[in-house]
Amino acid sequence: MKTRIILICLLLVGLALNFPSKAQTDEKAKEIVKKAHEITLGKTSKTTMTMKIIRPEWTREVSMQSWSIGTENYLIYIMSPARDKGQVFLKREKNMWNWIPSIGRMIKIPPSMMMSSWMGSDFNNDELMKESSLVVDYTHQFLKEEEIDGMPCYQIELTPLPSAPVVWGKVILWISKEKSFSLKSEFYDEDGVLVNVQSSSKVKMFGDRELPSYMEMIPVKKEGHKTIMIITDAEYNVKDINEKMFSQQMMKRIRPE
Repeated sequence: MKTRIILICLLLVGLALNFPSKAQTDEKAKEIVKKAHEITLGKTSKTTMTMKIIRPEWTREVSMQSWSIGTENYLIYIMSPARDKGQVFLKREKNMWNWIPSIGRMIKIPPSMMMSSWMGSDFNNDELMKESSLVVDYTHQFLKEEEIDGMPCYQIELTPLPSAPVVWGKVILWISKEKSFSLKSEFYDEDGVLVNVQSSSKVKMFGDRELPSYMEMIPVKKEGHKTIMIITDAEYNVKDINEKMFSQQMMKRIRPE
């Protein structure tokens, strides 16, 4: 009897040593999210995009160019339509501004407006300007593995830290195991109700990396509403992008190339 108990104890100890702890698996999940984030943004980036806002009664297109340094510095210049051309959005650390040349006004965007629609789209200010961080503002937990468009993915649940300045109650990501970019995201409110679903596809080479070039954001409770983001060009680790670009003075001078 004693021998059996000893064997069982040894077996349990062996299982404990061979299986990673929850802390280890959560840390691995965080590293996967971090890598996906870094691949999407690079140390610096310069991107040209077209956003299509689709509604049951109308469709609108917005063309833009953006520059970034990590997640702390982000700048977007609106190239079209004509009525919005020249508008600039700036994020520098935790502060955000909008320069509107047609009225000569610089507007500071308060934290209370992070959930507000960006340029009338289904993306909010937080998502476009990357105010919150999927890496540092959330805990990370593996759920399961699942294929998206034939690509094996890690499904990872993100839950906000108690003091984090985030707008979502929960986020679930599907990240490609092989390519390390996100192919699907689900965004839930504080009550656990699904609000938006973002899907990514049409993988292309942009410089030294493969990334989805086509993204759809669909609000699940708004029939016929959808926003499509198409990346037409992107450069990463651009040497001439520096912190001097990300200032209110530069907002009034910067122009797309």
